[in-house]
Amino acid sequence: MKLILGNKNYSSWSLRGWLAAKQSGLPFEEIMVPIYGDDWDQRKHDNDEIAPSSGKVPVLWDGDAVVWDSLAIIEYLADKVGRERFWPKADDARAMARSMVAEMHSSYLSLRRECPMNVRRRVEGAEISEATKADIVRILTLWAEARARFGQGGPFLFGTFCAADIIYAPVVSRFISYGIGVPGFALAYMEAVWEHEWLQAWVRAAEAEDWTIEQFETETRR
Repeated sequence: MKLILGNKNYSSWSLRGWLAAKQSGLPFEEIMVPIYGDDWDQRKHDNDEIAPSSGKVPVLWDGDAVVWDSLAIIEYLADKVGRERFWPKADDARAMARSMVAEMHSSYLSLRRECPMNVRRRVEGAEISEATKADIVRILTLWAEARARFGQGGPFLFGTFCAADIIYAPVVSRFISYGIGVPGFALAYMEAVWEHEWLQAWVRAAEAEDWTIEQFETETRR
């Protein structure tokens, strides 16, 4: 398999696709495509490996099969290796995990806009809008319910690391970058995600990147 990724410091969806590939346990080749560079518009249309996704990353190639969109990649890999590797076994836990993943996939636009993922960045005293505060409260509420109902088997949302943690990992990064205050249970969860060996490998790679994307480095009005 080949996984086409964007810059590790900035690309939240690439992180999700990469974690899904790691979770599958299958070998894969990483191909980095620097996004938002001067030649990005031309590159994403000329590169045959990116073209099927209309220039979006990540893209997973498995022989002649091509999958784009991180959630689609999760589902494709779950079909290959067994759904229980990605999703809780119990019906009630799996139902909540799927709903949380779908909500993250389609929601929280204010948080995404105001706090773009930037692994290397640390912002002190960030002022955030009421809309973003509402997104944060909603996420923390879901985390609290998942941990209370299904988290007894380990430190992650549903005990063991699963698709829900893959999808919310970039949120953990955002909360750290922008100094979002969270209650103790959420801090413990964030530490478990951040200290996971795969996240640490991603962070080290992000810190080693030698380019910046100015639009994600300039302080936005929050």
